[in-house]
Amino acid sequence: MIVDERMRTFINSLDAGLPAWLEAIGRQAKADNVPVIRPETGSLLRFLLTMQKPGSILEVGTAVGFSALLMSEYMPPDCHITTIEKYEKRIPEAKENFQKCGKEDKITLLEGDAAQILADLQTPFDFIFMDAAKGQYLNFLPDVLRLLNPGGLLVSDNVLQDGDILESRYAITRRDRTIHARMRDYLYELKHHPMLETEILPVGDGVTVSLKKATSWRKL
Repeated sequence: MIVDERMRTFINSLDAGLPAWLEAIGRQAKADNVPVIRPETGSLLRFLLTMQKPGSILEVGTAVGFSALLMSEYMPPDCHITTIEKYEKRIPEAKENFQKCGKEDKITLLEGDAAQILADLQTPFDFIFMDAAKGQYLNFLPDVLRLLNPGGLLVSDNVLQDGDILESRYAITRRDRTIHARMRDYLYELKHHPMLETEILPVGDGVTVSLKKATSWRKL
């Protein structure tokens, strides 16, 4: 746990809450053991979207569409979300949720491996939300940065691994050591990349917010 449970509960108790239809999708996802963003992460996304007012959003990792639907509720009216998912079982559920909530015209779901889809995309985005396989974040980063407009935000979820990220690799179970090392490398890259200004926040399971500096990528 990153933040004391009593403090987290208190902070969440002050939140204005989500629309009832979105709360219902979140409850169903949890009942089906589908991971969705934590309430405090959702609150951060709402704040950032309200502040930045992006014209286009890319999400890497759709699951059942909860976070995409949340973002669609707080983004500007003319904004569009493109979201990527490869897990075949989740894709029909996400599409059904988008349709049920009347968001099909606001959200485009791309089916397949994120690495390949990211490599093929050419249209830039103002806001990118990374919430896919944590061990792949570093692999996705070059294309994500290529696709992020100068002045755009990259938000990466689940980066502190319930606090385990600060532990020595020898204190981590053997099966988790690879992802532990990759996430540490990812965080280092975000904090030291010349095109980014990054903050690591103890929100939810850890969130990074990275601003792409207004310098031409080609000049690097």
